Amino acid sequence: MRSRTPDRLCAEAVDMARGEAVAAAGEVAVGEHLGVVADADRVVTHYFACREPAYRGWRWSVTVARASRARNVTLDETVLVPGDDAILAPEWVPWSERLRPGDLGPGDLLPTEDDDPRLEPGWTGADGPPPDSPFSEEAEERAAAEREAAASAGPPLFPAPERAAGSLAAVGHELGLMGRARVLSRYGLSIAADRWEEAHGARTAMAQAAPADCGSCGFLMPLTGSLRQAFGVCANEFSPADGRMVSLAYGCGGHSEAAVVPKAPPAPQPVIDETRVDHLSLRPARDETAEPGADGPDGEPDGDSAGER
Repeated sequence: MRSRTPDRLCAEAVDMARGEAVAAAGEVAVGEHLGVVADADRVVTHYFACREPAYRGWRWSVTVARASRARNVTLDETVLVPGDDAILAPEWVPWSERLRPGDLGPGDLLPTEDDDPRLEPGWTGADGPPPDSPFSEEAEERAAAEREAAASAGPPLFPAPERAAGSLAAVGHELGLMGRARVLSRYGLSIAADRWEEAHGARTAMAQAAPADCGSCGFLMPLTGSLRQAFGVCANEFSPADGRMVSLAYGCGGHSEAAVVPKAPPAPQPVIDETRVDHLSLRPARDETAEPGADGPDGEPDGDSAGER
C-alpha cells in the first residue's frame, strides 16, 4: 500500500505554490499558508487563505507534482475552492421549478413541455375527414345543392329553420377546439378551479363579509362549458375581483343588489345646548313670609305689586 505522506520536495514548495496563486489572483487576494495535503504519490496540494471579501471562507488550492526520480516540482493547477465555513450558493434548481406566478414579463417566453399533464391534443383541422365521411366537403356540397333545389321550388307554407352543414369544422368551432393543437385536460381544469377557488372562493374573508354571493350578482359574466356551473368573470370595476375568475359562492360589497349605503350615525348631543333659552331672574327671590304689597329691600314695591299696578 502506498503511503499518503506528503512528498518532501512537493511539501517544501510553499513559495512556488504561493507565487502561482499570486500570479492567478493578485498579491492582495492571497493570504497565509493554511496547510498541505497529499493527493497521491508525489502529488501535493497547498492551501492559502483567500482575502476577497466576496469569498469569505474560501481558499486558494495550488496542486504541485514531481515525476519519479525527478527533483523538479511542477505546477498542476490553481483554483479557488470552498472551505468548511464557506458561503455557498444554494443548490441549483431548474427554471421550470423556480418559476412562480407573476414572473413572466413582456418579451419573456415560457415553453410548454410536450407531455405537460395540463394539456391534451386538440384539433387544428389539418387532418380532414375521409371523402366518404358525412362530415366531408363533398357531403357539405351535396347538402348545399339540396337546399338550393328546395328554395327554387318555392317557399313552403311552414318553412323549417335552416340547418348548418354538419361539418367537423363547425363542430370544432362550437366546442372551442378548432385551430388549437392542444386544449386543457381534465387535470388542467381541476387545478385551475382549485387555484381560482382559493383566491376568490367562499372561504375568503371578502366572501364571508359580503351581503350576497356572485351567483346572484348582475356584474357576473357567465362562462361556457363545464366550469359555468361554478365560476364566472367579475365585471364590476369597483370590485377587488374585477376581470378575474370568481366562484359563484364568492361575494363582495360591490354586489349589484347590495343594500343602500347606511346613513351616517347621528352626532352626539352637545355638552352645552345653545339652542335653548335659560330664563334668569334679575331680582332676588320674593320672601314667601312677606305680606302682599310690602316694599322690597330697596324700598321699591315687590314684583307682584309692581305687576298689579
